Amino acid sequence: MAERSDIRRLAFPSLQTADGPFTHLVLDGTYAFVSGVVASDVPGGPAVLGDITRETEVVMTAIRDGLAHVGLAMDRIVRVDVHITDIGHMAELDRAYARYFSTGAFPARTTTQSGGLAGGSNVEITVMARL
Repeated sequence: MAERSDIRRLAFPSLQTADGPFTHLVLDGTYAFVSGVVASDVPGGPAVLGDITRETEVVMTAIRDGLAHVGLAMDRIVRVDVHITDIGHMAELDRAYARYFSTGAFPARTTTQSGGLAGGSNVEITVMARL
């Protein structure tokens, strides 16, 4: 099946892996869809596993840099899905996460507790941004 010309699939230069059946970033002409990012896929990320604040910073920085690669800023994010292995660490996650957005300009978000994230990570974040 031929790919539609208005859909582009890109890899994030800052991520080490895309070896699964997914694409880091899909642009459809209206939105940018970012696959779940975990610290274990980011260079240096495995060193911070277990520290929710640092994992969140590593993941959010990778997302910020990946969106910047296609000319998008964080204020273009309209939807976020967060998976965390221990919801008891949500306050630390929230403090780190909030620093990546202008005060009061947060996207819609869902946070769920999940077990067994890729690479032993404790935080996975997926975003959708408006082009």
